[in-house]
Amino acid sequence: MVKVSLSYLVHLFTISGVVFSFLALIFAIDQNIPAVFFFLALALFVDGIDGTLARAANVKVHTPNINGEILDNIIDFLNYTFIPSFVIYWCGFVPEGLELLSASIVLIVSCYTFANNKVKTSDFYFSGFPALWNVVILYFYLLNTSALTNFYLILIFAVLTFIPLKYLHPFRVVQLRKTSLFILLLWMLATIVLLYLPQSSKNLITLSYLLWAASNTYFLALTVIRTSKDR
Repeated sequence: MVKVSLSYLVHLFTISGVVFSFLALIFAIDQNIPAVFFFLALALFVDGIDGTLARAANVKVHTPNINGEILDNIIDFLNYTFIPSFVIYWCGFVPEGLELLSASIVLIVSCYTFANNKVKTSDFYFSGFPALWNVVILYFYLLNTSALTNFYLILIFAVLTFIPLKYLHPFRVVQLRKTSLFILLLWMLATIVLLYLPQSSKNLITLSYLLWAASNTYFLALTVIRTSKDR
């Protein structure tokens, strides 16, 4: 009974992501972008560890009537694709007149990602751009790129969905996992400073940008290295 209850608690933890998605939508309507990213980040945190918790609790055995993978995909689609597509449409991230087209592109190509049976390699890398549109709009916001640049980047990422470049899943890929998680932590800390503490000292902002750039370089390098192995 205890193990069954624990399994249901893990599923409930996963489900909390849909609440964060709804809260992000509310703040997106008000165009409060930092608050949107806060709740999307909470959803990302849940998604990052719920799989580990599910395997530890052996939910497939103790709650066989609930398909955790389908549940996870539903919530991921909301937080990684649906909410970001609404932000792109509603919050002026693309040129006027291209809002619906941009959001539609994000939604359509992401459906392919979530329905693709081969979206992950045997060593748990993503094959093709993994519909991380929440991260894409974060970069739009922090880098303050122009609306037209954002539109072109959306087109590029849409195309990359169908190109089998290998993207790291830091929680699932075994090789260099500890290093990747540490670099991810640095990226998160730098992002928090840049997003929520923009009036901090010049030295802290500069350091945050350096850590942010270095961590992005690390993940990009892993993409290149892992993709080159298949060639």
